[in-house]
Amino acid sequence: MADMNTFRNALERYISARIPFISIRSTERSRVMNILRETAEKINIPIYAHTLSEGMKDIMSQRKVNEDRSVYGALDFISQQFTQRQNLTFVLTEFPDLEDDNERSRHFSDVVMLAEQKAGVVIVITSKPVWGQLQRLGMAITLDLPNEDEMLSIVKSSIQYYKSMVPVEWTEQDQQEAATMMSGISQIEAENIIATIAVKGAVKKDDLQEITKAKDRIFADISGLERVKLDGQELTVGGLNGLKAWLDHERPLLTANLKERGIRPPRGVLLVGVPGCGKSLSAKAIAASWNLPLYRLDLSTIYGQWLGQSEGRLKEALSTAEHVAPCVLWIDEIEKGLAGAGAGDSGGTSTRLVGQFLFWLQEARSRVFVVATANDISRLPPELLRRGRFDELFFVDLPSPAERKEIIQIYTRRGLKQDLDASLLDQLVEMSEGFAGSDLESAVREVVKEAFLNGDGTVTPELFIRSFQNVVPLSKTSPEQIAQIRRWGLERAIPASGQHTQHMDEQLPEGKRRLIFFPQN
Repeated sequence: MADMNTFRNALERYISARIPFISIRSTERSRVMNILRETAEKINIPIYAHTLSEGMKDIMSQRKVNEDRSVYGALDFISQQFTQRQNLTFVLTEFPDLEDDNERSRHFSDVVMLAEQKAGVVIVITSKPVWGQLQRLGMAITLDLPNEDEMLSIVKSSIQYYKSMVPVEWTEQDQQEAATMMSGISQIEAENIIATIAVKGAVKKDDLQEITKAKDRIFADISGLERVKLDGQELTVGGLNGLKAWLDHERPLLTANLKERGIRPPRGVLLVGVPGCGKSLSAKAIAASWNLPLYRLDLSTIYGQWLGQSEGRLKEALSTAEHVAPCVLWIDEIEKGLAGAGAGDSGGTSTRLVGQFLFWLQEARSRVFVVATANDISRLPPELLRRGRFDELFFVDLPSPAERKEIIQIYTRRGLKQDLDASLLDQLVEMSEGFAGSDLESAVREVVKEAFLNGDGTVTPELFIRSFQNVVPLSKTSPEQIAQIRRWGLERAIPASGQHTQHMDEQLPEGKRRLIFFPQN
């Protein structure tokens, strides 16, 4: 893996050393060719490149040296030239079937061995691996997609070009943010996005959001990931003020340039707690409030029947998430996808997946903010809870009276377009002790359905009370399960509400309380 400067220096050394075979791994052929032209000019040697559309040409003068556009014709021409001259350098841009031991790769290998005898160099640009026996005849180098510094240079160059044609509102900071948002895509894709924005007649600050949409279109068909569409009107989260404050504090770090400080962007949060209390809704709300695309990683679709297939799929999914960054990656009920690691994992697949995921979670530097949720804490791999994996571990408990009041108001305003009488609201809050957020939503939904079917005039305090009385929350149907979840969360996680209620203090051992405090502005 190499950024552009590292790649350029290595390529120059390999050509100067007359390495007979150089494989360049890249999906950006035009970017590689530009670097080859700069290298040819710098070390003052001719380099000839073959394409299926034009045949063989001198990359500096663009003079054709062979009209045959077929790959076999190119190899025959290269072989003929090597028998007659020394110190020649050739580039093949489209050569298929070099991954395996076959007739073409063996033919190619023969040409490389001839190049070695004549101090020649054969370079191939490919997006795929190269047959091992052939690769051992030379050197391999990969050109990464543009990093943030390179992307910033691309953005500035493009903006400077369009400034003479259309009004440009982007400041230096806006250009930096645009470069961050376009990480993970190629140079030509970035230039196309900016051209699409400029063609509207102006480059405005609001157009920064167009970058996210454009990247979303580029990666519309993603293996292992599901793009989640968001409706901002339905993503208001009641309560969880501690989680909200932490997110507000971390948000600027997701797109800031942190290299000088030597720290990585926020990695994400693990939300554990009582089912139905807003963990999944929080993942959606984070993406909506941060104006970032949301992708859901479904670990159940990762598992395959062949050895190594599951690991390959997970690697591809995580790699794709890095390409679409900055983004929010939502892993719902993560304990189900990573369950089975350990003694019961007969094939070892779950253990390997856990190890692969944890390594990525700790070492990756991409701007992918992971929001993982879990209900059954007992099935979570212990390694997942170690400090340094996620930035923080939050416990989402049953809502407090104040939070229940806020949640009831949210659903009432959304469905009935009105506020409840204060005395009725207080009565519903008292009745709903032990309700999860989903229970409150269900109770209000029944009232809203009645209003839709029979008119708003049918909505009475009695209807609300009856609807709330008909709900039997999980805290009553499975009290032992809920008590276990709460006991674990109170001891080992930070309360997402931002405060400990009285019933928490009664259950929490001395010295176990955890809270997050932020400096006041």
